[in-house]
Amino acid sequence: MQKTTGTIFAAPMLMMMLLFFLAPLGVLAVFSVLGPDGEVSLANYRTFLADDFAVGVLFDTILLGAKVVATVTLLGLPIALLYWHSGPGLRGLILIATLLPMLTSNVVRTFAWIVILGRNGPISQSLVELGLSSRPISLLFTETGLVMALTQIELPLLVLPLIAVLSQADRRLIDASEVLGAGRWRSFLTVLLPMLTPAIFAGWVLVFASATTSYVTQSVIGGARLIYMPRFVYREVGILFQWPMAAAISFLLLISTGIVMLGLTMLARHRRLAAYA
Repeated sequence: MQKTTGTIFAAPMLMMMLLFFLAPLGVLAVFSVLGPDGEVSLANYRTFLADDFAVGVLFDTILLGAKVVATVTLLGLPIALLYWHSGPGLRGLILIATLLPMLTSNVVRTFAWIVILGRNGPISQSLVELGLSSRPISLLFTETGLVMALTQIELPLLVLPLIAVLSQADRRLIDASEVLGAGRWRSFLTVLLPMLTPAIFAGWVLVFASATTSYVTQSVIGGARLIYMPRFVYREVGILFQWPMAAAISFLLLISTGIVMLGLTMLARHRRLAAYA
């Protein structure tokens, strides 16, 4: 009886997933194997994979996601640890500061970074004032600026899972390790980090998926000089009107990012890591 009731309640969600995700994905798959004359073939995939420039764009997209994941981790982990060591008041401020950017449109945040990264923005002016640069510089249309913008946008996707785990962490485990002679760094590496690892992997999956498919941020901050897969798809659809090729490129992006995300998910569900979850 319980299984039947559970299936009934899950039916609307399954129906929506079928209509709005699997069905469009199936249509996309059909388009991706249509040749110039309407015949079914893998010509679109062969054409893409034979183009060194196109393959380079795919590699750059995956590399961009990896760079954003790395910088988000370097910033997100200290923020989560600060939350864990703080009192209730500061914890509330950290949580609000983490959630606040998510309440703002991604388009608004991206255009705000135009001002920040511009020649007259705060980063450029700070470098000049500190003597690190002899003249104002612009980080717009550079990969460094794009990684900085994506890091700020995707940061909550890692910080929130870490905060969720730390909120339930038992401080007595750290105290016990220190009583047994472990220093602060050893306690962190042997006790706290294993507990955080499943949340870190889960955050990496979310950050990587969002960063590699963020068309607005990649187009506005990266400009025409930096081309990644979402912009490549838009070119095929909006400029060249090559729907079958665009569908094939979309599937290749889905497959390549899916392989990375699947690998991270399998690592997060490893029995040694799952024991700490």
